[in-house]
Amino acid sequence: MADQTLPTVIESLRQAINRGDTEAFLAFFPEDGVVEDWGRRFSGHAAIRGWSDKELIGAKGTLTIAKVLSASPEKVEVMTDWKSSFFSGTSKFTFTLEGGKVRELRISES
Repeated sequence: MADQTLPTVIESLRQAINRGDTEAFLAFFPEDGVVEDWGRRFSGHAAIRGWSDKELIGAKGTLTIAKVLSASPEKVEVMTDWKSSFFSGTSKFTFTLEGGKVRELRISES
């Protein structure tokens, strides 16, 4: 479900994940971008790719935005429903945005 209140970058990132496009997904992060997945931190494209290859895109997942919790030009928090071969369930995704990119994606308990 696409939410019209989401910044375009977040909806486009979600679509890249759902179609399994690793290169498009990585392009949303600056070279020194960060993913923090339930306390595990992955910095830079190579580390994010390694994580994604196993747990995100490589797990053939589908990300659904269930609810927008808060949205500003710098930070967006959403509740998600994730289904994949690695993990399925709800999580909170917090996106820190900078210069049209995702500076940091933090995935945590819902």
